[in-house]
Amino acid sequence: MKRAFMREDFLLPNDTARELFRQVKDLPILDYHCHINPREIWEDRRFENITQVWLGGDHYKWRLMRQNGVPEEEITGKAPDRVKFQRFAETLPLAIGNPMYHWCHLELKRYFGYEGVLNGGTAEEVWQLTRKKLQEDPTLSVRGLIRRSHVEVIGTTDDPADDLCWHEKLRREKGFPVKVLPSFRPDRALKCRQPGFPSYIHLLEEVCRLAVSSLKEFKRILCLRMDFFDKMGCRACDHGLDTLPFVPATEQEAETVFLRALHGHRVTQREEDLYITHMLTFLGREYKKRGWVMQLHYNAQRNVNRRQFRLLGPDTGFDCISTNESSAQLSALLNAMEETDSLPRTILYSLSGEENMMIASVAGSFTEPQVRGKVQLGAAWWFQDTKAGMEKQLRDVAQSSLLGNFVGMLTDSRSFLSYTRHEYFRRILCGLIGQWVENGEYPDDKETLTSLVRGICCENARAFFGF
Repeated sequence: MKRAFMREDFLLPNDTARELFRQVKDLPILDYHCHINPREIWEDRRFENITQVWLGGDHYKWRLMRQNGVPEEEITGKAPDRVKFQRFAETLPLAIGNPMYHWCHLELKRYFGYEGVLNGGTAEEVWQLTRKKLQEDPTLSVRGLIRRSHVEVIGTTDDPADDLCWHEKLRREKGFPVKVLPSFRPDRALKCRQPGFPSYIHLLEEVCRLAVSSLKEFKRILCLRMDFFDKMGCRACDHGLDTLPFVPATEQEAETVFLRALHGHRVTQREEDLYITHMLTFLGREYKKRGWVMQLHYNAQRNVNRRQFRLLGPDTGFDCISTNESSAQLSALLNAMEETDSLPRTILYSLSGEENMMIASVAGSFTEPQVRGKVQLGAAWWFQDTKAGMEKQLRDVAQSSLLGNFVGMLTDSRSFLSYTRHEYFRRILCGLIGQWVENGEYPDDKETLTSLVRGICCENARAFFGF
């Protein structure tokens, strides 16, 4: 029988799936990794129109519009917001099978009560409805959106040099119940081949009021920043790596590379890999000491369209999947930390979904008594963040480890409307488990099933990160 578009049993194919979803649909959201701006939370920003909240920094949408031939002026340029929204609305109907189609309609339904379908012909109707609500509805300010989405924890992504002033303001405010916690992202401290590496080290010198003339002194500065982040409630770090290197080195060898980079001399790719390997093992020890979770995102090719990169800069929609094979490097890196009892709880994300089983098999080799799922394959990331990608990730975790220990979904987003991605994930999770049960592949034990899905959707993350 043909189903209506996105009705209440959307992605829930049977009674078991629908019952499981009822158990988790209103659970709190622990969004442990995202890229939203804490300043906008503190200021409780109100958006004037849907273009600002939808298209302001969303390179997912920008890519689709470019692929539909929309001029850059009407995507990231100076065209009026109404024109940009129109072009996106005209593009969206072509996105059949793309998660963007589902995300957009879930957001329109949940936050604006719009039950129709967005396209070029309905764009004006949606524009007027959403603009009026964004300007008038108190629950559609930034804080209102967070509250109505049942968000309990937000983990932002922050540079070691950040003063975390907005986090501090939010910590001191007693009227806002959501924890907004910083996450330590030291990418600029590791990528020593970048032209701006020396100036970044000087910035950290100014922040800490300490001079750096050796690797030991630089490590001291990073430890001071980690202490500061820890004081501000940090529970996790994150690393964005193009590839996952493993080139073991002595302290002296790593310092030689560091000093070359610090003084502006050329550093080879192998030398940077050596330096990053050394620093990751150092940082892993420090993360474990503080009880933080280490996240590693890798296998992304960045800024492959160099002409557009020069025009628009990074994080504008010109990245793609890398297929570098990384099993040897990953296992060696984790083992180097394990050998010295300095491996923290870790979540691994590869942009290539073909690596899922390899990652899960490596992760299962590193365990610790009393720690459930110490090293895990993370949620389907970026280009894998689709219905098929999520189902594959869930199946791969299930058949290679313990799905019941998985820490679940995150938004990894810059948008305050993206919390519906948790609903999307919960529906897909319950749909998959519901199929297993009704196929006779798992007992119809409601107490156990409810405990499983509640853990994956909420409770496991709370325990894993120590929220």
